[in-house]
Amino acid sequence: MRLETLEGRGGILALLCLLLAACGEPALRPLGTGETILAFGDSLTEGRGASAAQSYPGVLASLTGHPVINGGVSGELSQAGRARLPGLLAEHRPALVILLEGGNDILRGSGEAALKANLAAMIEEVQGSGAQLVLVGVPRKSLFAEGAPLYEELAEQYGLVLDNDNIGDLLRRPELKSDAVHLNAPGYRTLAERLHRLLQERGAL
Repeated sequence: MRLETLEGRGGILALLCLLLAACGEPALRPLGTGETILAFGDSLTEGRGASAAQSYPGVLASLTGHPVINGGVSGELSQAGRARLPGLLAEHRPALVILLEGGNDILRGSGEAALKANLAAMIEEVQGSGAQLVLVGVPRKSLFAEGAPLYEELAEQYGLVLDNDNIGDLLRRPELKSDAVHLNAPGYRTLAERLHRLLQERGAL
């Protein structure tokens, strides 16, 4: 027997958000029909090593049914991303931002303190725009390590949904890579599928 005390899917998602909040897990508001997702970051967002359609934002758009803007720039450092982000927020007015930035800072040894400050500024920019945010961490030292602790610290500080494991996991699997630090088409598809599942679990979809 089906319970009908909640008004359809929206009510179920709202209940899921409440349950997640009660368990101490950050939750996301359900996205409305046609609302835009901005995928922001560097080459892992741009999709280096695959075609535009095979990038994780391209695959995520197909999985979610939402417009997903690919805001990735290959080789970008977080300082440049910090300067670039406000323009994309103003142009696209996304309801949700997926922030995957910092790999180049870590690879080049630019300093975790500066990276953390730049990420914090980007998080505040997104939150100030009214958009929700999912933070995706990259590994420390090399792209074969565990997720850098600074992402966990930022997620806790700002109450964010965090994925701090998948990039490191995928880059430890040779069959999912186009080179030492980039994914291939199957790798980006796997990343998109995992992010799609995370958005579902946290109530956005």
